[in-house]
Amino acid sequence: MTSVRIRDLTKRYGDVAVVDGLTFDVPAGAVTGFLGPNGAGKTTTLRMLVGLARPSAGEALIDGRAYRELREPRRTVGAVLESGGFHPGRRGRDHLRILAGSAGLPAARVDEVLDEVGLGNAAHRRVRTYSLGMRQRLGLAGALLGDPGLLVLDEPANGLDPAGMAWLRGLLRRRAASGGTVLVSSHVLAEVAQTADHIVIVHEGRLRHEGAAGADLEQTFLQATGVGHAG
Repeated sequence: MTSVRIRDLTKRYGDVAVVDGLTFDVPAGAVTGFLGPNGAGKTTTLRMLVGLARPSAGEALIDGRAYRELREPRRTVGAVLESGGFHPGRRGRDHLRILAGSAGLPAARVDEVLDEVGLGNAAHRRVRTYSLGMRQRLGLAGALLGDPGLLVLDEPANGLDPAGMAWLRGLLRRRAASGGTVLVSSHVLAEVAQTADHIVIVHEGRLRHEGAAGADLEQTFLQATGVGHAG
């Protein structure tokens, strides 16, 4: 099982602390919902966790190591932090083949993950013909290539229709049930309420709440953040 430990994590841009002394754990074998209003520091925290930004202070550890110290990062962490990054003229299958080759992963995984995310019949199409929801699925396929113990997802439900959201919910629950660690940032509280076992709420870069997902997530969110709405 893959462990995640965030300790006194801070990111400053000039005099502004976007993330300010954040400390929490992400339990294995569970889906953790990472919540907060827009600008709360969620994406910046995830970027530091997966090595895309360097902390000003503190640490974000995966199995006791910073991301840059992992021996096989693609087999340890699968991350989707944005739905872009695809060459529009490249076919879906070819995009994944390039990712697999660059990470030293078996080519056989490409068709396996395409089937897992429901893109098997669209693998031959060029990415420019994909809807936003299909691009989200392609990003997830790339994250799953290494069969990682940890999934880190930033707003993965964007662009998904109700059937797609139900599919995503099932995927995340299956990963957690098999012992995986899932950390998912989302602003769709109703969806998180159906999926998460554990929640972490941040506001203005600081931890406001951490614990088991309760029955009234919206009320917990509003009390923790003090904002006037849950959007």
